[in-house]
Amino acid sequence: MTFSEKQLLLYAITDSSYTAMPLSEQVERALLGGATIIQLREKKLGEDGVVSIAKELLPLCHKYGAPLIINDDPFIALRSGADGVHVGLSDMPVKEIREKFGKELIVGATAKTVEQAVSAEQQGADYIGVGAVFPSPTKKNAVRITARQLKEITSSVKIPAVAIGGITAQNALSLAGSDISGIAVVSAIFGAEDIEASARELNRTASEIVNEQKR
Repeated sequence: MTFSEKQLLLYAITDSSYTAMPLSEQVERALLGGATIIQLREKKLGEDGVVSIAKELLPLCHKYGAPLIINDDPFIALRSGADGVHVGLSDMPVKEIREKFGKELIVGATAKTVEQAVSAEQQGADYIGVGAVFPSPTKKNAVRITARQLKEITSSVKIPAVAIGGITAQNALSLAGSDISGIAVVSAIFGAEDIEASARELNRTASEIVNEQKR
């Protein structure tokens, strides 16, 4: 799938621990609400389990024009046919992924400093994820990024950036002016009572942030 910055607008990261609803149903509700990209992040499953679920989700994501990204492991992305991988600071370096797989995968990378962002861009990342911008219920020990740091990081690179970490429809607007291309959320979508409605509200909020920056 061809990757574009617009697909980062509402970046939904799965966490099936919130509900017994089948993950495919959760993801479809998120997509119906306006999620523009899906990251499969199911750390309690083994590699084969993630590959199996990814193969199930891939045609669903493509039905809505959303790329499917695998958390951490480019080999799982390759096995499953997923569109890309997002790597953290302790995962395989972006440069190595590019050397092994070329341009075959969309590659996102976590960046918590200007130096990490610049390095990710130089190594060939397609986008960066920056955070945690708020206290995160899914990563309680995550290092916080201030609004000023967020703007410094996004301004240091030409590739697009998404903010992540504790983002909700209520606090997201405070990120306006930070030059982000979108917001990445876990619990605000998959922990919501109404996944579709929550995704719709977050899509509106993210659109407001991005459109305001273009004025």
